[in-house]
Amino acid sequence: MKSGSQIDPKLRDMILSDPEILLDDTDVMSALVTANEKAMGTNIVDLRGIAMSRLENRLDRLEDTHRNVIAAAYDNLAGTNQIHRAVLRMMEPVQFETFLSDLGGEVAEILRVDAMRLVLETDDAEDGQATARRVGEVLHIASPGFVQDYLTQGRNVPLRQVTLRQTQGADDTLYGDKADYIRSEACLRLDFGPGRRPGMLVMGAEDPHQFSPQQGTDLLGFFAGVFERAMRRWLE
Repeated sequence: MKSGSQIDPKLRDMILSDPEILLDDTDVMSALVTANEKAMGTNIVDLRGIAMSRLENRLDRLEDTHRNVIAAAYDNLAGTNQIHRAVLRMMEPVQFETFLSDLGGEVAEILRVDAMRLVLETDDAEDGQATARRVGEVLHIASPGFVQDYLTQGRNVPLRQVTLRQTQGADDTLYGDKADYIRSEACLRLDFGPGRRPGMLVMGAEDPHQFSPQQGTDLLGFFAGVFERAMRRWLE
């Protein structure tokens, strides 16, 4: 048997000295199993080979799942850090005008959105719009009921704190010149406390996949809660 061996002596000695290296190589083991099945002929069913093949397929699926879980964990960690940075930046201003300027500037950049709009409802929307124009395009003053209408879009659906959706032809009353480029948005419904009308923070993105209904909303829900509390000091 030794004299008829076709294996290189050095390779043969290496395998005999450490045979486990073959067990760790799935491609080599698969080739050995295939060669064994051919040697047995077609009249024999190798149940061990079938079981091994199924285990290999199961292992491949487990490895794919493992990689997906790790990727999701990294994405979640990156998203958490992003929200924390945005919250810290949002809490720095001591004047409302600076707060709004940062919201549409550095906070929007940290969150990687292309447009940021804060919607406040008031009974006198015309006077409010004049005020909004003085502080920039971030603030949008609307009539009562605007937030609910914008979130539901005329449908009988429950109001959620965070609404993620893709869009075509975004509302130009909010986005202005950027409306044609917005392809997805996150709408955060804001509760400013008893006796106050609701508000809304809208984040628009040119990327149609940045916000979609299939994504989780926990981090944005946390951001909305912090934003509500930050806004209350300006509304007192």
